[in-house]
Amino acid sequence: MAAGVGLVPWTAQAAGSAAPAARTVATPDSTKDLAGGPASEKFSSPADRTVVAPLSGAGTEGGARTRVAGSPAPAIELDAYADSAHRIQLTTAVTGAGDELDVTVDWGDGTEPTAAGPNYHNLVHKYAEVGSYTVTVTVKDVTNNVQAVNQLKVVTAGTEFTPVAPARLLDTRAGIGGAKAQVGGRGSVSLKVGGTAGIPAGVSAVVLNVTVTNTTGAGHIAVQPGRSYVDPTTSNLNYAPGQSVPNLVIVPVVDGWVHLVNSGGAPVDLIADVTGYFTASAASGYTTLTPVRTVDTRSGLGAPKSKVAGQSNLGVAITGRGGVPKGATAVALNLTVTNPQEAGHLTAYPSGQKAPSTSSVNFTAGQTVANSVIVPVGPDGKIVIRNGSWQPADVVIDVVGYYSPDSQAALRPVGPFRLVDTREDAWFRKAGPVQARQYLPLPLMGDSPAPADGWALNVTVTNTSGVGFLSVSPDPNTWPDYQKGIQVQPARPVSSALNWAAGQTVPNLVQTSGGKGDVIDFWNQGWQSVDVVVDCLGIYEKD
Repeated sequence: MAAGVGLVPWTAQAAGSAAPAARTVATPDSTKDLAGGPASEKFSSPADRTVVAPLSGAGTEGGARTRVAGSPAPAIELDAYADSAHRIQLTTAVTGAGDELDVTVDWGDGTEPTAAGPNYHNLVHKYAEVGSYTVTVTVKDVTNNVQAVNQLKVVTAGTEFTPVAPARLLDTRAGIGGAKAQVGGRGSVSLKVGGTAGIPAGVSAVVLNVTVTNTTGAGHIAVQPGRSYVDPTTSNLNYAPGQSVPNLVIVPVVDGWVHLVNSGGAPVDLIADVTGYFTASAASGYTTLTPVRTVDTRSGLGAPKSKVAGQSNLGVAITGRGGVPKGATAVALNLTVTNPQEAGHLTAYPSGQKAPSTSSVNFTAGQTVANSVIVPVGPDGKIVIRNGSWQPADVVIDVVGYYSPDSQAALRPVGPFRLVDTREDAWFRKAGPVQARQYLPLPLMGDSPAPADGWALNVTVTNTSGVGFLSVSPDPNTWPDYQKGIQVQPARPVSSALNWAAGQTVPNLVQTSGGKGDVIDFWNQGWQSVDVVVDCLGIYEKD
Protein backbone atom coordinates (compact mmCIF):
# COMPACT_ATOMS: atom_id res chain seq x y z
CA MET A 1 0.00 0.00 0.00
CA ALA A 2 2.69 2.51 0.93
CA ALA A 3 5.90 3.08 -0.93
CA GLY A 4 8.17 3.26 2.08
CA VAL A 5 11.32 1.25 2.65
CA GLY A 6 13.12 0.28 5.83
CA LEU A 7 15.61 3.03 6.59
CA VAL A 8 17.95 3.96 9.44
CA PRO A 9 15.75 5.67 12.05
CA TRP A 10 16.78 9.01 13.50
CA THR A 11 18.30 8.86 16.96
CA ALA A 12 20.07 12.13 17.78
CA GLN A 13 22.55 14.55 16.34
CA ALA A 14 26.18 14.29 17.31
CA ALA A 15 25.76 17.29 19.58
CA GLY A 16 22.92 15.51 21.36
CA SER A 17 19.97 17.50 20.02
CA ALA A 18 17.07 15.73 18.32
CA ALA A 19 16.73 15.89 14.56
CA PRO A 20 13.51 16.60 12.72
CA ALA A 21 11.45 13.46 12.36
CA ALA A 22 10.85 12.07 8.89
CA ARG A 23 7.49 13.08 7.45
CA THR A 24 5.14 10.13 7.48
CA VAL A 25 1.61 9.38 6.35
CA ALA A 26 -0.86 8.04 8.86
CA THR A 27 -1.99 4.53 7.86
CA PRO A 28 -3.72 1.54 9.46
CA ASP A 29 -0.38 0.17 10.73
CA SER A 30 0.65 3.45 12.39
CA THR A 31 3.04 5.32 10.11
CA LYS A 32 4.47 4.47 6.72
CA ASP A 33 7.75 6.11 5.83
CA LEU A 34 7.55 8.16 2.65
CA ALA A 35 11.31 8.44 2.27
CA GLY A 36 11.42 5.45 -0.05
CA GLY A 37 10.46 4.97 -3.66
CA PRO A 38 11.92 6.14 -6.97
CA ALA A 39 12.52 9.70 -5.77
CA SER A 40 14.16 8.88 -2.44
CA GLU A 41 16.60 6.01 -2.34
CA LYS A 42 19.20 5.13 0.25
CA PHE A 43 22.77 6.18 -0.56
CA SER A 44 25.79 4.26 0.73
CA SER A 45 29.58 4.39 0.50
CA PRO A 46 31.17 1.34 2.20
CA ALA A 47 34.17 1.54 4.48
CA ASP A 48 36.48 -0.03 1.88
CA ARG A 49 36.20 3.14 -0.21
CA THR A 50 38.02 5.11 2.49
CA VAL A 51 41.24 6.78 1.30
CA VAL A 52 43.95 6.96 3.98
CA ALA A 53 47.04 9.19 3.83
CA PRO A 54 49.63 10.55 6.29
CA LEU A 55 48.37 13.49 8.29
CA SER A 56 50.07 16.69 7.17
CA GLY A 57 51.48 18.86 9.91
CA ALA A 58 54.54 19.83 11.82
CA GLY A 59 56.63 16.94 13.22
CA THR A 60 59.48 16.98 15.71
CA GLU A 61 61.89 18.00 12.92
CA GLY A 62 59.50 20.53 11.34
CA GLY A 63 58.56 18.21 8.46
CA ALA A 64 55.47 16.21 7.62
CA ARG A 65 54.16 13.78 10.17
CA THR A 66 54.60 10.11 9.39
CA ARG A 67 52.12 7.38 10.15
CA VAL A 68 52.84 5.53 13.36
CA ALA A 69 54.24 2.12 12.46
CA GLY A 70 51.69 -0.65 12.94
CA SER A 71 48.86 1.79 13.67
CA PRO A 72 45.36 0.89 12.47
CA ALA A 73 43.94 2.50 9.34
CA PRO A 74 40.70 4.40 10.00
CA ALA A 75 37.69 3.35 7.92
CA ILE A 76 34.56 5.46 7.34
CA GLU A 77 31.20 3.93 6.41
CA LEU A 78 28.57 6.37 5.10
CA ASP A 79 24.82 5.92 4.73
CA ALA A 80 22.26 8.60 3.89
CA TYR A 81 18.69 9.05 2.77
CA ALA A 82 16.38 11.93 1.98
CA ASP A 83 13.56 12.22 4.49
CA SER A 84 12.04 15.33 2.91
CA ALA A 85 12.33 17.33 -0.30
CA HIS A 86 15.44 19.28 0.74
CA ARG A 87 16.79 17.37 3.74
CA ILE A 88 19.36 14.58 3.97
CA GLN A 89 20.00 12.38 7.00
CA LEU A 90 23.57 11.11 7.14
CA THR A 91 24.94 8.29 9.29
CA THR A 92 28.70 7.87 9.66
CA ALA A 93 30.56 5.04 11.39
CA VAL A 94 34.33 5.38 12.00
CA THR A 95 36.29 2.25 12.95
CA GLY A 96 39.95 1.35 13.39
CA ALA A 97 40.97 4.81 14.60
CA GLY A 98 42.72 6.22 17.63
CA ASP A 99 41.17 8.11 20.52
CA GLU A 100 41.93 11.64 19.32
CA LEU A 101 39.79 12.32 16.23
CA ASP A 102 38.76 15.42 14.32
CA VAL A 103 35.73 14.62 12.12
CA THR A 104 34.26 17.12 9.64
CA VAL A 105 31.50 16.84 7.05
CA ASP A 106 31.54 18.95 3.88
CA TRP A 107 28.03 18.85 2.41
CA GLY A 108 29.11 19.86 -1.08
CA ASP A 109 26.91 22.96 -1.35
CA GLY A 110 29.36 25.63 -0.23
CA THR A 111 28.03 25.88 3.31
CA GLU A 112 30.28 25.74 6.36
CA PRO A 113 31.50 22.18 7.04
CA THR A 114 29.97 20.48 10.08
CA ALA A 115 32.12 19.28 12.95
CA ALA A 116 30.98 15.82 14.04
CA GLY A 117 31.72 13.57 16.97
CA PRO A 118 33.88 10.45 16.76
CA ASN A 119 32.78 6.92 15.92
CA TYR A 120 29.05 6.47 15.11
CA HIS A 121 26.88 9.55 14.71
CA ASN A 122 23.96 11.00 12.75
CA LEU A 123 23.66 14.40 11.12
CA VAL A 124 20.93 16.24 9.24
CA HIS A 125 21.47 18.82 6.51
CA LYS A 126 18.99 20.91 4.52
CA TYR A 127 19.99 21.93 1.01
CA ALA A 128 18.76 25.31 -0.18
CA GLU A 129 18.36 23.96 -3.73
CA VAL A 130 17.31 20.52 -4.86
CA GLY A 131 19.95 18.60 -6.78
CA SER A 132 22.91 16.22 -6.60
CA TYR A 133 25.69 16.82 -4.10
CA THR A 134 28.92 15.11 -3.04
CA VAL A 135 29.28 14.75 0.73
CA THR A 136 32.88 14.46 1.95
CA VAL A 137 33.68 13.15 5.44
CA THR A 138 37.22 13.70 6.68
CA VAL A 139 38.66 12.03 9.81
CA LYS A 140 41.96 13.28 11.20
CA ASP A 141 43.47 10.68 13.55
CA VAL A 142 46.00 12.70 15.51
CA THR A 143 47.02 9.73 17.64
CA ASN A 144 48.17 7.70 14.64
CA ASN A 145 49.10 10.64 12.40
CA VAL A 146 46.74 9.63 9.56
CA GLN A 147 43.86 11.22 7.67
CA ALA A 148 40.93 9.25 6.22
CA VAL A 149 38.44 10.49 3.64
CA ASN A 150 35.27 8.96 2.20
CA GLN A 151 32.76 10.54 -0.17
CA LEU A 152 29.10 9.94 -0.91
CA LYS A 153 26.97 11.29 -3.74
CA VAL A 154 23.43 12.13 -2.62
CA VAL A 155 20.39 13.38 -4.51
CA THR A 156 17.59 15.31 -2.86
CA ALA A 157 14.16 13.70 -2.93
CA GLY A 158 12.66 17.05 -3.93
CA THR A 159 12.17 17.91 -7.59
CA GLU A 160 11.23 21.10 -9.40
CA PHE A 161 9.01 21.65 -12.41
CA THR A 162 9.83 22.59 -15.98
CA PRO A 163 6.79 23.29 -18.18
CA VAL A 164 6.71 22.33 -21.85
CA ALA A 165 4.25 23.11 -24.60
CA PRO A 166 1.74 20.23 -24.75
CA ALA A 167 3.04 17.42 -26.94
CA ARG A 168 1.64 13.97 -27.75
CA LEU A 169 3.88 11.12 -26.55
CA LEU A 170 1.46 8.22 -26.95
CA ASP A 171 -1.49 7.47 -29.22
CA THR A 172 -2.20 3.81 -29.79
CA ARG A 173 -4.65 4.72 -32.57
CA ALA A 174 -1.83 6.19 -34.68
CA GLY A 175 1.19 4.23 -33.48
CA ILE A 176 2.73 7.22 -31.70
CA GLY A 177 5.03 6.17 -28.85
CA GLY A 178 4.27 2.48 -29.36
CA ALA A 179 2.52 -0.04 -31.54
CA LYS A 180 -0.53 0.94 -33.57
CA ALA A 181 -2.78 -1.38 -31.63
CA GLN A 182 -5.21 -1.22 -28.75
CA VAL A 183 -4.05 -2.16 -25.27
CA GLY A 184 -5.71 -5.47 -24.48
CA GLY A 185 -7.73 -6.28 -21.43
CA ARG A 186 -5.44 -6.81 -18.42
CA GLY A 187 -2.64 -5.59 -20.67
CA SER A 188 -0.17 -2.73 -20.49
CA VAL A 189 1.95 -0.48 -22.69
CA SER A 190 5.38 0.95 -21.79
CA LEU A 191 6.12 4.56 -22.69
CA LYS A 192 9.60 6.05 -23.03
CA VAL A 193 9.55 9.62 -21.67
CA GLY A 194 13.18 10.28 -20.70
CA GLY A 195 15.07 11.69 -23.67
CA THR A 196 11.81 12.24 -25.61
CA ALA A 197 10.20 15.54 -26.70
CA GLY A 198 12.80 17.62 -24.89
CA ILE A 199 12.44 15.72 -21.61
CA PRO A 200 15.89 14.99 -20.09
CA ALA A 201 17.06 11.42 -19.70
CA GLY A 202 17.38 11.76 -15.92
CA VAL A 203 13.83 13.00 -15.38
CA SER A 204 12.34 12.18 -11.93
CA ALA A 205 8.61 12.51 -12.68
CA VAL A 206 6.44 13.56 -15.59
CA VAL A 207 3.07 15.29 -15.97
CA LEU A 208 0.83 13.53 -18.50
CA ASN A 209 -2.73 14.14 -19.57
CA VAL A 210 -3.87 10.56 -20.16
CA THR A 211 -7.01 9.77 -22.13
CA VAL A 212 -8.72 6.41 -22.59
CA THR A 213 -11.00 6.10 -25.64
CA ASN A 214 -12.74 3.55 -27.89
CA THR A 215 -13.93 1.64 -24.85
CA THR A 216 -16.31 -1.30 -25.18
CA GLY A 217 -16.39 -2.38 -21.53
CA ALA A 218 -15.86 -0.92 -18.07
CA GLY A 219 -12.50 -0.72 -16.34
CA HIS A 220 -9.76 1.57 -15.10
CA ILE A 221 -6.29 2.70 -16.13
CA ALA A 222 -3.30 2.87 -13.78
CA VAL A 223 -0.13 4.78 -14.69
CA GLN A 224 2.95 3.39 -12.94
CA PRO A 225 6.71 4.06 -12.75
CA GLY A 226 9.14 2.04 -14.87
CA ARG A 227 8.58 -0.70 -17.44
CA SER A 228 7.81 -3.69 -15.24
CA TYR A 229 4.18 -4.67 -14.82
CA VAL A 230 2.90 -4.50 -11.26
CA ASP A 231 -0.64 -5.51 -10.40
CA PRO A 232 -2.24 -2.09 -9.75
CA THR A 233 -3.55 -1.22 -6.30
CA THR A 234 -4.52 2.31 -7.38
CA SER A 235 -6.17 3.86 -10.43
CA ASN A 236 -5.93 7.09 -12.42
CA LEU A 237 -8.85 6.84 -14.86
CA ASN A 238 -12.15 4.98 -14.71
CA TYR A 239 -14.24 4.34 -17.81
CA ALA A 240 -17.52 2.82 -18.97
CA PRO A 241 -18.43 1.49 -22.45
CA GLY A 242 -18.35 4.20 -25.09
CA GLN A 243 -16.62 6.78 -22.91
CA SER A 244 -13.54 8.90 -23.62
CA VAL A 245 -12.10 9.91 -20.25
CA PRO A 246 -9.09 12.18 -19.58
CA ASN A 247 -7.18 12.73 -16.34
CA LEU A 248 -3.97 14.49 -15.41
CA VAL A 249 -1.31 12.22 -13.94
CA ILE A 250 1.93 12.97 -12.08
CA VAL A 251 3.98 9.78 -12.13
CA PRO A 252 7.58 8.97 -11.10
CA VAL A 253 9.87 7.92 -13.93
CA VAL A 254 12.24 4.96 -13.55
CA ASP A 255 15.15 4.67 -16.02
CA GLY A 256 13.28 6.95 -18.41
CA TRP A 257 10.08 4.87 -18.55
CA VAL A 258 6.50 4.71 -17.29
CA HIS A 259 3.81 2.20 -18.18
CA LEU A 260 0.04 2.27 -18.45
CA VAL A 261 -2.06 -0.68 -17.33
CA ASN A 262 -5.55 -1.44 -18.64
CA SER A 263 -7.33 -3.21 -15.79
CA GLY A 264 -10.52 -3.67 -17.79
CA GLY A 265 -11.45 -6.85 -19.61
CA ALA A 266 -11.67 -5.37 -23.12
CA PRO A 267 -9.16 -3.54 -25.35
CA VAL A 268 -8.91 0.27 -25.26
CA ASP A 269 -6.93 3.02 -26.97
CA LEU A 270 -4.68 5.21 -24.82
CA ILE A 271 -3.40 8.74 -25.42
CA ALA A 272 -0.78 10.57 -23.33
CA ASP A 273 0.14 14.25 -23.74
CA VAL A 274 3.04 15.74 -21.77
CA THR A 275 2.81 19.24 -20.26
CA GLY A 276 5.91 19.25 -18.07
CA TYR A 277 8.38 17.28 -15.98
CA PHE A 278 10.17 17.27 -12.62
CA THR A 279 13.92 16.93 -12.09
CA ALA A 280 16.20 17.12 -9.06
CA SER A 281 17.62 20.42 -10.25
CA ALA A 282 16.73 24.07 -9.82
CA ALA A 283 13.73 25.06 -11.97
CA SER A 284 10.27 26.14 -10.72
CA GLY A 285 8.92 25.34 -7.27
CA TYR A 286 5.22 25.23 -6.40
CA THR A 287 2.91 27.52 -4.45
CA THR A 288 -0.48 26.18 -3.38
CA LEU A 289 -3.43 28.58 -3.48
CA THR A 290 -6.89 28.39 -2.02
CA PRO A 291 -8.93 27.59 -5.16
CA VAL A 292 -9.92 30.82 -6.89
CA ARG A 293 -12.51 30.97 -9.66
CA THR A 294 -11.05 33.21 -12.36
CA VAL A 295 -13.24 32.40 -15.36
CA ASP A 296 -16.91 31.51 -15.72
CA THR A 297 -18.39 32.26 -19.12
CA ARG A 298 -21.91 31.66 -17.75
CA SER A 299 -21.67 34.77 -15.55
CA GLY A 300 -19.07 36.81 -17.41
CA LEU A 301 -16.41 36.32 -14.73
CA GLY A 302 -12.97 36.92 -16.28
CA ALA A 303 -14.36 36.50 -19.81
CA PRO A 304 -17.30 37.61 -21.96
CA LYS A 305 -20.68 36.38 -20.74
CA SER A 306 -21.22 33.94 -23.57
CA LYS A 307 -20.28 30.43 -24.57
CA VAL A 308 -16.96 29.87 -26.30
CA ALA A 309 -17.84 29.33 -29.95
CA GLY A 310 -16.90 26.11 -31.70
CA GLN A 311 -13.39 25.95 -33.16
CA SER A 312 -12.45 29.21 -31.43
CA ASN A 313 -10.12 30.40 -28.67
CA LEU A 314 -10.58 32.09 -25.31
CA GLY A 315 -7.56 34.06 -24.10
CA VAL A 316 -7.25 34.16 -20.30
CA ALA A 317 -5.03 36.54 -18.32
CA ILE A 318 -3.40 34.46 -15.57
CA THR A 319 -0.58 36.41 -13.92
CA GLY A 320 -1.32 39.41 -11.76
CA ARG A 321 -4.71 38.06 -10.62
CA GLY A 322 -6.08 35.27 -8.46
CA GLY A 323 -2.87 35.14 -6.44
CA VAL A 324 -0.67 34.22 -9.43
CA PRO A 325 2.32 36.62 -9.66
CA LYS A 326 4.12 37.86 -12.71
CA GLY A 327 7.01 35.53 -13.42
CA ALA A 328 4.98 32.36 -12.91
CA THR A 329 6.10 29.75 -15.44
CA ALA A 330 3.01 27.53 -15.23
CA VAL A 331 -0.36 27.46 -13.54
CA ALA A 332 -2.33 24.58 -12.02
CA LEU A 333 -6.00 24.76 -12.94
CA ASN A 334 -9.20 22.85 -12.62
CA LEU A 335 -10.72 23.27 -16.10
CA THR A 336 -14.43 22.55 -16.47
CA VAL A 337 -16.61 22.42 -19.58
CA THR A 338 -20.37 22.69 -19.14
CA ASN A 339 -23.40 23.11 -21.37
CA PRO A 340 -21.64 21.80 -24.51
CA GLN A 341 -23.95 21.41 -27.48
CA GLU A 342 -22.04 18.54 -29.07
CA ALA A 343 -19.08 16.24 -28.40
CA GLY A 344 -15.58 17.67 -28.51
CA HIS A 345 -12.61 18.63 -26.41
CA LEU A 346 -10.91 21.64 -24.81
CA THR A 347 -7.21 22.27 -25.15
CA ALA A 348 -5.28 24.52 -22.73
CA TYR A 349 -1.93 25.90 -23.92
CA PRO A 350 0.35 28.95 -23.48
CA SER A 351 -0.39 32.12 -25.39
CA GLY A 352 1.83 33.06 -28.29
CA GLN A 353 1.91 29.52 -29.65
CA LYS A 354 -0.01 27.59 -32.25
CA ALA A 355 -2.76 25.37 -30.86
CA PRO A 356 -1.32 21.89 -30.28
CA SER A 357 -2.99 18.68 -31.45
CA THR A 358 -3.59 17.62 -27.86
CA SER A 359 -6.61 17.64 -25.56
CA SER A 360 -7.17 18.67 -21.94
CA VAL A 361 -10.86 17.84 -21.42
CA ASN A 362 -13.07 15.51 -23.52
CA PHE A 363 -16.86 15.78 -23.44
CA THR A 364 -20.10 14.73 -25.07
CA ALA A 365 -23.19 16.85 -25.64
CA GLY A 366 -24.74 18.06 -22.40
CA GLN A 367 -21.91 16.83 -20.16
CA THR A 368 -20.25 18.78 -17.36
CA VAL A 369 -16.67 17.52 -17.14
CA ALA A 370 -13.75 18.80 -15.05
CA ASN A 371 -10.08 17.95 -15.47
CA SER A 372 -6.97 19.14 -13.71
CA VAL A 373 -4.51 20.91 -16.01
CA ILE A 374 -0.98 22.26 -15.60
CA VAL A 375 -0.44 24.86 -18.32
CA PRO A 376 2.72 26.81 -19.19
CA VAL A 377 2.10 30.57 -19.04
CA GLY A 378 2.79 32.58 -22.18
CA PRO A 379 5.22 35.53 -22.27
CA ASP A 380 2.31 37.97 -21.87
CA GLY A 381 1.05 36.17 -18.73
CA LYS A 382 -1.84 34.51 -20.54
CA ILE A 383 -3.05 31.05 -21.52
CA VAL A 384 -5.47 30.02 -24.24
CA ILE A 385 -8.45 27.67 -24.00
CA ARG A 386 -9.51 26.27 -27.37
CA ASN A 387 -12.94 24.75 -27.94
CA GLY A 388 -12.23 21.87 -30.32
CA SER A 389 -15.87 21.03 -30.94
CA TRP A 390 -17.98 22.61 -33.70
CA GLN A 391 -20.58 24.01 -31.31
CA PRO A 392 -20.43 26.46 -28.34
CA ALA A 393 -19.68 25.44 -24.75
CA ASP A 394 -19.28 27.21 -21.40
CA VAL A 395 -15.88 27.17 -19.68
CA VAL A 396 -15.10 27.46 -15.96
CA ILE A 397 -11.55 27.83 -14.57
CA ASP A 398 -10.46 27.50 -10.95
CA VAL A 399 -6.81 28.33 -10.17
CA VAL A 400 -5.34 26.04 -7.48
CA GLY A 401 -1.62 26.92 -7.61
CA TYR A 402 1.32 28.03 -9.69
CA TYR A 403 4.96 27.22 -10.45
CA SER A 404 7.70 29.86 -10.41
CA PRO A 405 11.46 30.19 -9.77
CA ASP A 406 10.62 32.05 -6.53
CA SER A 407 8.32 29.31 -5.20
CA GLN A 408 10.09 27.21 -2.58
CA ALA A 409 8.08 23.97 -2.37
CA ALA A 410 9.58 21.04 -4.28
CA LEU A 411 7.66 17.91 -5.22
CA ARG A 412 8.66 14.65 -3.58
CA PRO A 413 7.05 11.99 -5.80
CA VAL A 414 5.79 9.00 -3.80
CA GLY A 415 3.75 5.92 -4.44
CA PRO A 416 1.24 5.95 -5.91
CA PHE A 417 -0.55 4.42 -2.96
CA ARG A 418 -4.06 4.49 -1.53
CA LEU A 419 -4.89 6.76 1.40
CA VAL A 420 -8.59 6.00 1.79
CA ASP A 421 -11.44 4.16 0.10
CA THR A 422 -14.72 4.86 1.89
CA ARG A 423 -16.04 1.46 0.77
CA GLU A 424 -13.51 -0.13 3.16
CA ASP A 425 -12.57 0.34 6.80
CA ALA A 426 -9.71 2.80 7.37
CA TRP A 427 -7.58 3.33 10.47
CA PHE A 428 -9.52 6.51 11.31
CA ARG A 429 -13.08 5.58 10.23
CA LYS A 430 -15.41 2.70 9.48
CA ALA A 431 -16.48 1.95 5.93
CA GLY A 432 -19.35 4.05 4.67
CA PRO A 433 -20.14 6.67 2.00
CA VAL A 434 -19.85 10.41 2.41
CA GLN A 435 -23.37 11.58 3.06
CA ALA A 436 -25.12 14.28 1.04
CA ARG A 437 -23.88 17.82 1.76
CA GLN A 438 -21.33 16.47 4.25
CA TYR A 439 -17.55 16.21 4.19
CA LEU A 440 -14.89 13.59 4.78
CA PRO A 441 -11.91 14.87 6.83
CA LEU A 442 -8.78 12.94 5.81
CA PRO A 443 -5.76 13.05 8.16
CA LEU A 444 -2.64 12.74 6.04
CA MET A 445 0.24 12.83 8.50
CA GLY A 446 1.37 10.75 11.43
CA ASP A 447 3.74 12.26 13.98
CA SER A 448 4.87 14.99 11.62
CA PRO A 449 7.10 17.87 12.77
CA ALA A 450 5.31 20.30 10.44
CA PRO A 451 2.59 20.18 7.80
CA ALA A 452 3.50 19.71 4.15
CA ASP A 453 3.15 22.62 1.76
CA GLY A 454 0.90 20.77 -0.65
CA TRP A 455 -0.38 17.39 -1.79
CA ALA A 456 -0.84 15.83 -5.22
CA LEU A 457 -3.77 13.41 -5.01
CA ASN A 458 -5.83 11.33 -7.40
CA VAL A 459 -9.44 11.59 -6.23
CA THR A 460 -12.26 9.37 -7.48
CA VAL A 461 -15.99 9.51 -6.75
CA THR A 462 -18.05 6.36 -7.29
CA ASN A 463 -21.42 4.78 -6.43
CA THR A 464 -23.22 7.95 -7.50
CA SER A 465 -27.02 7.99 -7.67
CA GLY A 466 -27.61 11.62 -8.67
CA VAL A 467 -25.78 14.65 -9.98
CA GLY A 468 -23.27 16.57 -7.88
CA PHE A 469 -19.76 17.86 -7.50
CA LEU A 470 -16.89 17.40 -5.09
CA SER A 471 -14.94 20.21 -3.43
CA VAL A 472 -11.54 19.69 -1.84
CA SER A 473 -10.11 22.13 0.70
CA PRO A 474 -7.70 22.26 3.66
CA ASP A 475 -9.28 21.75 7.05
CA PRO A 476 -8.76 24.50 9.69
CA ASN A 477 -8.37 21.84 12.40
CA THR A 478 -5.69 19.35 13.36
CA TRP A 479 -6.50 15.67 13.71
CA PRO A 480 -6.07 15.82 17.51
CA ASP A 481 -8.84 18.45 17.46
CA TYR A 482 -11.15 15.83 15.92
CA GLN A 483 -9.99 13.17 18.34
CA LYS A 484 -10.73 15.48 21.29
CA GLY A 485 -14.04 16.64 19.81
CA ILE A 486 -13.01 20.31 19.82
CA GLN A 487 -12.87 20.88 16.04
CA VAL A 488 -14.52 23.91 14.49
CA GLN A 489 -16.87 23.59 11.54
CA PRO A 490 -14.97 24.17 8.26
CA ALA A 491 -16.44 26.68 5.82
CA ARG A 492 -18.15 25.07 2.85
CA PRO A 493 -16.09 25.75 -0.32
CA VAL A 494 -17.68 26.85 -3.59
CA SER A 495 -15.12 25.61 -6.14
CA SER A 496 -15.41 22.17 -7.72
CA ALA A 497 -12.74 19.50 -8.16
CA LEU A 498 -14.89 17.07 -10.14
CA ASN A 499 -18.47 16.71 -11.33
CA TRP A 500 -20.62 13.62 -11.75
CA ALA A 501 -23.97 12.37 -12.98
CA ALA A 502 -25.93 9.38 -11.71
CA GLY A 503 -24.10 6.10 -12.17
CA GLN A 504 -20.76 7.65 -13.08
CA THR A 505 -17.34 6.94 -11.57
CA VAL A 506 -15.26 10.08 -12.03
CA PRO A 507 -11.55 10.70 -11.23
CA ASN A 508 -9.49 13.88 -11.17
CA LEU A 509 -6.07 14.97 -9.98
CA VAL A 510 -6.24 17.43 -7.09
CA GLN A 511 -3.39 19.62 -5.82
CA THR A 512 -4.19 21.18 -2.48
CA SER A 513 -2.77 22.49 0.75
CA GLY A 514 -3.27 20.43 3.88
CA GLY A 515 -3.74 23.48 6.09
CA LYS A 516 -2.09 23.79 9.48
CA GLY A 517 -2.50 20.13 10.38
CA ASP A 518 -2.40 18.20 7.09
CA VAL A 519 -6.10 17.39 7.25
CA ILE A 520 -7.93 17.70 3.92
CA ASP A 521 -11.70 17.86 3.54
CA PHE A 522 -13.61 16.19 0.68
CA TRP A 523 -17.05 17.80 0.39
CA ASN A 524 -19.94 15.95 -1.21
CA GLN A 525 -21.88 18.86 -2.71
CA GLY A 526 -24.56 16.58 -4.13
CA TRP A 527 -27.87 15.53 -2.60
CA GLN A 528 -27.15 11.78 -2.50
CA SER A 529 -24.34 9.91 -0.77
CA VAL A 530 -21.20 8.93 -2.70
CA ASP A 531 -18.04 6.91 -2.09
CA VAL A 532 -14.65 8.64 -2.31
CA VAL A 533 -11.27 7.08 -3.13
CA VAL A 534 -8.02 9.03 -2.61
CA ASP A 535 -4.55 7.99 -3.84
CA CYS A 536 -1.34 9.87 -3.02
CA LEU A 537 0.96 10.85 -5.91
CA GLY A 538 3.35 13.27 -4.21
CA ILE A 539 4.07 15.83 -1.50
CA TYR A 540 5.22 19.43 -1.94
CA GLU A 541 7.71 20.48 0.75
CA LYS A 542 9.89 23.51 1.52
CA ASP A 543 12.06 21.64 4.00
